[in-house]
Amino acid sequence: MTQIKLDKSIAEDLITSKLRILQQNIDEILNRWNESSAKDFLEKARTGIYKNAEDDAVELHQFLLDYSKLQDILNTL
Repeated sequence: MTQIKLDKSIAEDLITSKLRILQQNIDEILNRWNESSAKDFLEKARTGIYKNAEDDAVELHQFLLDYSKLQDILNTL
């Protein structure tokens, strides 16, 4: 893995910007399905309550994973 030196404030700004974009994407999916909770949406998609929600559920799950990873990185800076 290649390592680079990056000013901490720049790294924080980049990560925060990416987190904001991910949150917007998460909110768009939840709004599309009139849900306020990602957990509830994923459960309803999994159990078939929401038909044709598979693509959004997969995408939401990935956004949540990415968000969590970036949040961990930000917390360790």
